[in-house]
Order: sequence, then structure tokens, then C-alpha cells
Amino acid sequence: MKRLSASFVAIALLAGLVTSGEAMAQERAQARSLQPNGEQESAREQMQAGRNMPIRDIERRIIPQMESTDEYIGFEYDPAALAYRLKFIREGRVIWVDVDARTARVLRVSR
Repeated sequence: MKRLSASFVAIALLAGLVTSGEAMAQERAQARSLQPNGEQESAREQMQAGRNMPIRDIERRIIPQMESTDEYIGFEYDPAALAYRLKFIREGRVIWVDVDARTARVLRVSR
């Protein structure tokens, strides 16, 4: 009977360790997701200061200019260049469209 009780205690302790380890991992992941990305934070600060256009406004201008077969994937922000890089896929090839964040003028299309 003592062996059986000791086994239950050991199993309970292990289950508690696994559960607390999972909880700690989830808390770390959540904390990382709440920390602002440097590029995103920079883009947000520039927009709030009135120096950059919001990315949604830029997307509304640029996406319709692309071919109807292009699939829009997303964007990156380059704080040094004050430019957004919009990513499209056309027939399996990636197309990058660099756009001035202040004016929404297309700077370059890379294929």
C-alpha cells in the first residue's frame, strides 16, 4: 500500500512540474508577443508624429495598381529608409514593392 501511495505522490508531483513548466512557457511566449517589434514601433511613432502615412492607406493605393493575378502577402517597414516594402506573389515568384512611407510613391519594384 505504501508503494502505491508513493507512486501516486510521484505521479502527482511530476504532473505538477509539467503543468507549471507549460504555464511558464506560455507566460514567456505571451510576454514576447506583447513586446513591440522595433520596426513596427518605429513605423507607429512616425505615423503618430504625422511623418508617415498609415500602412492601410498605402495598401489601398498600391494593391489595386498590381496585376490581378498578384497575391498580396504583407509588408515590412524600413525605419532607416522611411519606406514600406510590400510583398506580392505572382506565379510562384516574389515581387517586392518599395514605397515611400511619407508619400506612398513607389520607389522600386524588385522581381
